[in-house]
Amino acid sequence: MKTPRMGIPDRLAERMSMAEQHEWLMSQRPSRRSVFRAGALGAGTLLAGPSLLGSAASAGTGPTLVTTNSTADGASVAPFARHLAFGADPRRQIRIGWQVPTPVRRPFIRIGTDPSDLSGRIPAEVRPLHSEVPGAAGPVDQYYLHVELDGLRPDTTYYYGVGHKGYEPPAGAISTVHTAPQRGRWDVQPFTFTAFGDQGVSPHALANDGVVAQQNPAFHLLLGDIAYADPSGQGRPVSATGANGTDIFNPTIWDSYLGQIEAVASRVPWMVATGNHDMEALYSPDGYGGQIARWDFPGNGPKACPSVYSFIYGNVGVISLDANDVSNEIPANLGYSKGSQTSWLKSRLKFLRRQPDVDFVVVFFHHCTYSTTNAHASEGGVRAEWVPLFDAYRVDLVLNGHNHIYERSDPLRGGSPSKAVPIGGTVHPDTDGTTYLSVGGGGRSLYSFPAPDSYAGHVNDAASVNTYSWTGVGVKTPEVVTWSRVRYTGYSFVAVDVTPARLGQPATLTVRAVAESGAELDRVTLVRTAGLCTVGSRGVSGAKADFDAA
Repeated sequence: MKTPRMGIPDRLAERMSMAEQHEWLMSQRPSRRSVFRAGALGAGTLLAGPSLLGSAASAGTGPTLVTTNSTADGASVAPFARHLAFGADPRRQIRIGWQVPTPVRRPFIRIGTDPSDLSGRIPAEVRPLHSEVPGAAGPVDQYYLHVELDGLRPDTTYYYGVGHKGYEPPAGAISTVHTAPQRGRWDVQPFTFTAFGDQGVSPHALANDGVVAQQNPAFHLLLGDIAYADPSGQGRPVSATGANGTDIFNPTIWDSYLGQIEAVASRVPWMVATGNHDMEALYSPDGYGGQIARWDFPGNGPKACPSVYSFIYGNVGVISLDANDVSNEIPANLGYSKGSQTSWLKSRLKFLRRQPDVDFVVVFFHHCTYSTTNAHASEGGVRAEWVPLFDAYRVDLVLNGHNHIYERSDPLRGGSPSKAVPIGGTVHPDTDGTTYLSVGGGGRSLYSFPAPDSYAGHVNDAASVNTYSWTGVGVKTPEVVTWSRVRYTGYSFVAVDVTPARLGQPATLTVRAVAESGAELDRVTLVRTAGLCTVGSRGVSGAKADFDAA
């Protein structure tokens, strides 16, 4: 039996891999090859991507060149959706991305330490996307522009503006970005970073952005499920109506999303992980071709995993993972890295714990390691693959999205809590264990808990919570847990205040959960005595080679 409009076999309504979906979509491509048009690299030259459904190049292997003169008048095209990211070295590498609604010639940025004295034009790369499945999606053309800046000065504010031939950035469109401080414990001043997941486009998402901006963060972590162009997030094939278990896909949601975050992301590096709603089979066999076009990832993780990377800011080592690779609940990309991600994670954790100036290790990804909601609860694939490494290398904090709530666990080691930590309490991660947060209240519709909410001003401790975890593909195993310490059903994010060690005082990492109203929901402080992590540390002299290479 087939659906009337798309001819999708029943088996495609079941859970297929991204690669299988992409192969099927390629077979549905239009008989006449589509041409992508994008911004010019030079006079008379436009970038054009290969057919969306007809070439693996859309998976990130790079666009091709085609000569044409059919561009809009540059003066009538305004850039939008500016967003920043760090490179692998936040001290010296900044990535700037933006969009234009139509093809333009010679896109560029100007940058400098004085807004009245910016540099000459630095050419931009164009990464076009063409979205089309007959009868289901598109045709839609989108034009993403990117510049990679290297060799910047640490701890420096830069001013920048974006433009193209016929359009110079006006004074009101000049924004700023600040590079990370120089490595070395005594060069680091206190700083804050923020995080949430599951944002989408909504008034609540916009409100959260505004309160995030009030924290003046050095960077922001987005914990996956970004725009929701694919609203079901089940890793299914695309159709016009969503019938027969298929997904509706609307790529223009990305335009709205990137426009929504611009006010903050144009001056705060927006570091993203990929969630289940971010796998888009239209663009590549792994579902990540669209993300590669839209975002700049540091690129220092395993080659197979674009959104897996790491960076060091001040005394904090940060790791982004892709939990689609280990998800039992939504297995569309299960095992796609063939173990390379977990091998890289072990190597990176070992590296970070050898750095003499790294006190805290923070890991973020989408699917929840420990959560109790009725919607998704806990991902057993993460527990099996990664929790032993988090325990072995004494990871301090794990940030997840996926469940559209806020929840904090007590510190855990081997899946068991070491002690109950109330709101305002203190954790010593080296001995107490890792604290896990579900921070999925970024703006999408909310979920519910099987136990009452418990947060600042509304404490309702539960001795135990009946929940479950995904212990196998499609297998939900009931469990009773005692580690669910704080629960909040509402839109929120976390702000993490980092204070380096000073004059014999320990380093602290204070996590504040903040509602979209600005009210504080939770607070917990993680404490480390500098240089006393018990795993993998070789001391300052033994780590010098690693430090110099970081």
